[in-house]
Amino acid sequence: MESIRIVIADDHSLIRQGIKSIICQDRAMVVVGEAADGLELLDLLSRREADMVIMDISMPGMNGIEAMGRIRELYPDMLLLILTMHSNRQYFYHSIAAGAHGYLMKDDSDTELLHAIRTVFEGKTYVSPQLSREVTDEMIAAFRDRKRVPLARLTEREKQVLQMVVKGYTSKEMAEILCLSPRTIDHHRASLLKKFGMKNTVDLIKYVLSNSIVVPE
Repeated sequence: MESIRIVIADDHSLIRQGIKSIICQDRAMVVVGEAADGLELLDLLSRREADMVIMDISMPGMNGIEAMGRIRELYPDMLLLILTMHSNRQYFYHSIAAGAHGYLMKDDSDTELLHAIRTVFEGKTYVSPQLSREVTDEMIAAFRDRKRVPLARLTEREKQVLQMVVKGYTSKEMAEILCLSPRTIDHHRASLLKKFGMKNTVDLIKYVLSNSIVVPE
């Protein structure tokens, strides 16, 4: 049986070495490359064959969420496992929407990392024990369905407006802060309602809050 070829992406060298030392304990796995940020990761993947990427969310240059979007376009069969300090469900759901197959916490155990790798390689979704009680299979499926939860299809401006809508800003206030006309703001709000399939702003806010659909700041 061929080894699972893994690339590690994290901006901290000590973290990368720690992950690598754990993976080396399993003869069925091998680290074929390391990257310090998303851009370096994409360059590495263009030159090195791999089955899986273990990556952090917070990285300079191009973060994990952005890198996953590019990887999904260029290498649709690549398995993606997030390894992060962020325990907030918002980050988890945002990662799933971007294409992650698993989500592991950095303070999970060594054996949990190996278990996560095997789970993802077997075609299943892995969720850290720290989050498993808070998320459901239905919500994971919803965030993978771009039509139902279109975070990946929102423009940067729409993401800004969505956050401000949730915080209770009026169209006039948003227009002043973003240096746009109130008419443009209303256009973005209408677009958000259409993309989320909501009839009004109140329903949109309820949906966003109940499902933790907020773009991490």
